Amino acid sequence: MEETRNKQIIFKDFISGIPKETDMELKEGKIKLEVPRGSGAILVKNLFLSCDPYMRGRMREYYESYIPPFVPGSAIEGFGVSKVVASDNPNFEVGDLISGITGWEEYSLIQRTQQLRKIQQVDMPLSYHVGLLGMPGFTAYAGFYEVCSPKKGEYVFVSAASGAVGQLVGQLAKLYGCYVVGSAGTKQKVDLLKNKLGFDEAFNYKEESNLDAALKRYFPQGIDIYFDNVGGPMLDAALLNMRIHGRIAICGMISQQSLSEPEGIHNLYMLITKRITMKGLLQSDYLHLFPNFLELVISYYKQGKIVYIEDMNEGLESAPAALVGLFSGKNVGKGVIRVANE
Repeated sequence: MEETRNKQIIFKDFISGIPKETDMELKEGKIKLEVPRGSGAILVKNLFLSCDPYMRGRMREYYESYIPPFVPGSAIEGFGVSKVVASDNPNFEVGDLISGITGWEEYSLIQRTQQLRKIQQVDMPLSYHVGLLGMPGFTAYAGFYEVCSPKKGEYVFVSAASGAVGQLVGQLAKLYGCYVVGSAGTKQKVDLLKNKLGFDEAFNYKEESNLDAALKRYFPQGIDIYFDNVGGPMLDAALLNMRIHGRIAICGMISQQSLSEPEGIHNLYMLITKRITMKGLLQSDYLHLFPNFLELVISYYKQGKIVYIEDMNEGLESAPAALVGLFSGKNVGKGVIRVANE
């Protein structure tokens, strides 16, 4: 059977602190373009790979999380869009386009096929299936509608608002009839939020010496919904500015993920005085809603009611820098790596 080259991004060893490009290395091996008979597996050619903040958690030796750590010496894993090139599974045929967990490599043999999803929406950009139509987009949908329980006219704050999840949360909130403010870390991202994504207001948190004062400036009447992607001091400031019966969706803690000693939250007493609901969010708890999500978001996109911004990186070689860049805010929009064209 024919062998072909297979470049891979290898995870070297468990880390502490902020990820570095040197924590990963590019290696080139060979792979047979066949699937072992009776394995139920599929072999795929990877087209797009997703860079996501949760991947930092998989770089530490911690086995109590909802997803296990990466295996040192093996290819990194993440969400991707792939094309089936060989199959021993009746549910997948050669030529099928799929989305789901795959390896950071040119070709992957996938044994666990239960959570792979066939891509039916071929009239949408393929890369959107790791972003707008994938895990980040669905996280935004489930988090906003199910966790935040919005009402028309409410005041919504979104942190890391130009990122993969935040940009869609803000647009869904606007379409629902809410007043929306986002925070981001550069002037370019703030301009994007206000001028392209339709947020009512946005601010650069790095230019604010007092986050509590900043939120009071943008929400003099208080915040009904805080969609939290960062944790840390921003969450602490938001707690002080929530309205009675406010809701906080805890989606990410990117400010804390690389700290060996995570910062504490000092204003939790506000949960009592203001009867705030604060809830953690994993999109996998809401998968029964995925068809509804696709229908709504594709409809909004085709009508021009929402836009989606990608940060496209070309070639598997760019993957380590793209992943590391998430943690210093280098990406503008959803971080994606283009491994190959179809």
